[in-house]
Amino acid sequence: MGAPQIHQRFAPGARLPRHRHAAGYLAVVIDGAYTEAGDAGRFRLTAGQLVHHREFEAHGDQFGTAGARVLNLPCPPDAPPLPVGRLADLDGVVRLAERDPAAAATLALASLNPVCDERDWPDLLAADLRADPSLRLDAWAETAGLAPSTLARGFLRAYGVSPKRYRAEVRALKAWRCIASSPLTLAEFALELGFADQAHMTRALVKLTGRTPAAVRRVAGRVDSGPTIHSTPRPTPSR
Repeated sequence: MGAPQIHQRFAPGARLPRHRHAAGYLAVVIDGAYTEAGDAGRFRLTAGQLVHHREFEAHGDQFGTAGARVLNLPCPPDAPPLPVGRLADLDGVVRLAERDPAAAATLALASLNPVCDERDWPDLLAADLRADPSLRLDAWAETAGLAPSTLARGFLRAYGVSPKRYRAEVRALKAWRCIASSPLTLAEFALELGFADQAHMTRALVKLTGRTPAAVRRVAGRVDSGPTIHSTPRPTPSR
């Protein structure tokens, strides 16, 4: 999906299923409240807060009893990776957005204060999967004292997607963000991130971005000159 329209209004109790946008943008909550769960974590959002949706990040939203009004602004190329923050001057940002949305985005980011995300066990699992996409779900469940079925149901309820799919998507997202700067060959990089092989990574990146890993590197001025590794693929973690 492309960037959303600049002004959005959501009805009380509305639900926005998990989705992603190819273009990054900033969402400013003007009034109301909702919970957002996505590739950056899960957050309880209220008026005056800003959410930074980076390229190809997925998220889903559950709106509260008052619904919400949201102002979507273009994301500056040098925007910090901070996912959520509170604005120092909400009214100033909203007024400026009527004349110059890009300037409003710059103003919003200039005075942003960090906001903590939710910290129930699904959020801890999501954070661990973002840090290590090769994490074994059965081992994590055992350490947390949870049955695998409980882990799957609880995570799906909180994030709108199974932990297996979340793991696969954050692995692809990590590949997209790091592939241009990694000194490894594509085959080595794929194994480093926990893909079964280079072809597995290629399928995941094409599904996420529409581009092959080689194309991503070409755009960044990189050429993968190392040999392609032909070996027995190691299985992708399935539990």
